[in-house]
Amino acid sequence: MTGKPIDYLVSRFPVTSETFIVRELDALARAAEYEVGLRSLFPSPDSPVHEIARPWMARLIRPNARAGLRGLWWALRTQPLTTLSVLRAVTLGYAASPSLLVRALATVPLAASHARDLSAAGGPRHIHAHFATYPALAAWICSRLADVTYSVSVHAHDLYVDQSMLATKMDGARFIVAISDYNRKLLGRFTNTPTKVIHCGIDTKAYSFRPRRIPADGPIRALCVASLQEYKGHDVLLRALALGGPGVDRIELDLIGGGPLAEQLARTASELGLSERISFLGGQPETAVKRALDQTDLFVLPSVVAADGQMEGLPVALMEALAAGAPTVSTRLSGIPELVIPHRTGLLATPSDAEDLRNTLESLIASGPALDEFARAGRELVERDFDINSTISALKELLDDV
Repeated sequence: MTGKPIDYLVSRFPVTSETFIVRELDALARAAEYEVGLRSLFPSPDSPVHEIARPWMARLIRPNARAGLRGLWWALRTQPLTTLSVLRAVTLGYAASPSLLVRALATVPLAASHARDLSAAGGPRHIHAHFATYPALAAWICSRLADVTYSVSVHAHDLYVDQSMLATKMDGARFIVAISDYNRKLLGRFTNTPTKVIHCGIDTKAYSFRPRRIPADGPIRALCVASLQEYKGHDVLLRALALGGPGVDRIELDLIGGGPLAEQLARTASELGLSERISFLGGQPETAVKRALDQTDLFVLPSVVAADGQMEGLPVALMEALAAGAPTVSTRLSGIPELVIPHRTGLLATPSDAEDLRNTLESLIASGPALDEFARAGRELVERDFDINSTISALKELLDDV
């Protein structure tokens, strides 16, 4: 290949819930001017669920423990002072959290292995790290050891929960991508590195747009696509349904997504008497998600702030719902109001408030002709600001400057 070499660096690959990364990889690789590589740090618990991820598995470079030790030895032998300063900075930067420190120290040899590869490749190279946690740390280490430049896309937990060495990692980047204006403003507290808002993109043409009205009687099909984790707010949604109401009592809910709370949520559904109205469908491929979006009467994502501070960045699932024309309810949290604009593209509830979520669902169900306006405005917004072609074009401008 003769294109500009760009290596994407992630924690793990594939991750079922991170389709936005592989979509970006695919779109960038289709541009003839780039030679796109993919690197990761840790083993992934997921097998490829989405077909789009499968071709990248053969191109993935992930050093094992032995390769990490070789990389660390190479770094100590060729650049001892720099390597020792890296180890010192990481130890001090993560000292406040022993569990994070262990993971960060494990990142050092893996990053050194990547740096060794990049150094041997010769010529100028650029790394783009997704997430400001260990991928950004590894990119920073590579820049110290292999004379490469790097940039970072910042999403959610990597900004809201773990801020270890955040200023150091961000200050070393050539540019930062924030997925929402909310994130851009928050990053401004930590760094002066140029930060541009570039949303995670979807192929809007791949989603059949169908404005729809909610049935006046009979069952209402509702859909939630989200990993079964605390910050997605499934527990609040179940409790909102249990509160009842003329519309809410008709909801039959499909939950797409897997995760650590699957058994707990199934128990909660049973305790609340909702088991017959809720289907736990687990992780599904993109084709199944698109089909579910086309068939549903409404979409709901009841995001909350988890006990550890984790919360949404700007959920791709909401982009897909609006692209499909599904009436949508979410919560007033982080960047969500930039996408689900109250009374324009959907409705928003107060996070963690089951009663307000119930009331908001009732309002959506009773919206009637207003849903047509929501659908058109939502599709227009996603086509304008969240289409993969425009987001990749904006990213390419930043990469070309590097």
